[in-house]
Parts: sequence; C-alpha cells; structure tokens
Amino acid sequence: MSTTHRERGRRVSDGGGIVYSTDIGRRCPNCLRAAAECICKKGTPGRVAGAGAGVRVSRETQGRKGKGVTVITGLALPDAELQALATELKKRCGSGGSVVAGRIEIQGEHRDRLVEELNRRGFKAKRAGG
Repeated sequence: MSTTHRERGRRVSDGGGIVYSTDIGRRCPNCLRAAAECICKKGTPGRVAGAGAGVRVSRETQGRKGKGVTVITGLALPDAELQALATELKKRCGSGGSVVAGRIEIQGEHRDRLVEELNRRGFKAKRAGG
C-alpha cells in the first residue's frame, strides 16, 4: 500500500506509475520501452500496445470545431508502412488527413468506404460508433 500526502489541497499518491504522458508512440508491454528500442528477445517479441484489439474505424469531432474526421485505430504497423497506408487511403477517399500518434485521421465521413478498403487489404476492420 502506498502512502499519500497532501499537496495544495489535493491528495497525491507517491506510489509510482505514469498517470499521464505526452510521449507518443508504441511501447513494448514487456520492457515498457519504445517499440524500436525494445530489449526483449527477438524470438519472443512483446506485443505492441493495441495490437490484436482489431482495427476500428470511427468518427470524431472533438476539438475540431464540429468538423468530423474519420479515425482508424488498432493498426500494428511500423511508422513508414502506416504513413504509406494513410497516403493510399486518403487518395481512395479523395480527402486530406494525417497520421497522429499511431492513428490515421482522414478528413470527413468515410467510415464505410474505409472499412471496405481495409477488409479488402486483409485487415479485420470494424465500424465503431453509431
């Protein structure tokens, strides 16, 4: 059990563990290092965070002044391949977009088209949200 103390009227735990981090990127769940700097044995690689959860295609408007973007999460690909896939998907939708923190964001509502395209490419993509 960790001890706690008060700091400016808030209860703060000194038990350790990251609560919030601005560090962006995939981490090995075994050694908790960046996937590119993983020190685990190559024969037993750690699973990349989010891998195996399936590919989800959702729509978000939060923080974009009401303008929606289609977000693809759960793709366990290296950054270069993720960037190349994003470029091809943007061309398929005829829209702009970017790769942010391991997620592909494409401007506009393209969920159905993207799920179809990702399934055609061999990913098990599902539409998330309403």
